[in-house]
Amino acid sequence: MRHTYAAGVAIATTVLLAGTGSTYAVGTHAQPLVRHTAASAGTQIPTQRQIAALFDRWNATLATGDAHRVTDLYAPNAVLLPTVSARIRTNPAAIADYFEHFLESKPVAKIQQRFINVLGPTSAVDTGLYQFTLTNKDGRKTIVNARYTFVYELIAGRWLITNHHSSTLPTGG
Repeated sequence: MRHTYAAGVAIATTVLLAGTGSTYAVGTHAQPLVRHTAASAGTQIPTQRQIAALFDRWNATLATGDAHRVTDLYAPNAVLLPTVSARIRTNPAAIADYFEHFLESKPVAKIQQRFINVLGPTSAVDTGLYQFTLTNKDGRKTIVNARYTFVYELIAGRWLITNHHSSTLPTGG
């Protein structure tokens, strides 16, 4: 058992050092660290800008107020750990239900800090900090600072969200 664990650590370390994608930091002084993987035939590795644009697409879709349009950006088997709900959403109906309620507050998200890791030609991770401006029914605005992770996969020619975690920032350091 000890040899299996050591072998696993060695493999993980090798993969980490060899690199399997590219990392892009936005809103920081870090320069992009680019590591390439072999793309499958006909599939190009996406750029960091292409992955960043997926968030912009999601945010613009929030602005439509249409929960089903937002849900269409998620894979059928996606997992959503939402910002303002304790329930994990694991299917399109549950994801749509969350957004039907969340969209009532007219959310507008703005990236504060981001790190994009392109894992290969068909998957990428966008993680960081964002800020939601929510508008109450009486017109008052509330700011919610949160951390996020979007995992994207290219499925049948479309970039879809397969995992989305969002949680309010804890207070303190």
